[in-house]
Amino acid sequence: MSADLQALSDHIASSLGEAIESRAIAFDELTIVARREDIVRVATFLRDDPQCRFVCFIDICGADYPAREKRFDVVYHFLAPHHNRRIRLKVETDEVTPVPSLVGLWPAANWFEREAYDLYGILFSGHPDLRRILTDYGFEGHPLRKDFPLTGYVEVRYDDGQGRVVYEPVKLNQEFRNFDFLSPWEGTDYVLPGDEKAKA
Repeated sequence: MSADLQALSDHIASSLGEAIESRAIAFDELTIVARREDIVRVATFLRDDPQCRFVCFIDICGADYPAREKRFDVVYHFLAPHHNRRIRLKVETDEVTPVPSLVGLWPAANWFEREAYDLYGILFSGHPDLRRILTDYGFEGHPLRKDFPLTGYVEVRYDDGQGRVVYEPVKLNQEFRNFDFLSPWEGTDYVLPGDEKAKA
């Protein structure tokens, strides 16, 4: 399998040249890192080339590395049913530079690009309807960024007295903040409430 993947990797790199920044094979999976501005060209090649035929779009997801200058990885997964192969395609971008949209190649990319925009703040140029898809209207921030506050900004609840949905700052009681991470099956270093008589 690795020899086949290596041959495919070499074919892609030789055909696309500078559009490919790096490539790697790990755990019998091929990962290609492409230049952001060439993503449509690379994805089109992967779909249409007879040796590739990655005609099945699986998904798009994001990854956040705040310490990097280009903090986001946009990760695409494709399947080639004709060859029974999968490939992972990545591009790097920052908070302000958009990635060209793949909606023109795969209409199903619409939802996933909107999801990446909503949860990470990754921008896509040429997208027909780039707006939030999972968070509420007026939501501030992007929940899957590593620097997003763990408790969020506000909580939403329905108030019977006001007869509407209200937004309030998040308040966590102290007992929800302290975790001992001890398994009750292994026993704890302290007496659990209700177990006072168990050891007597």
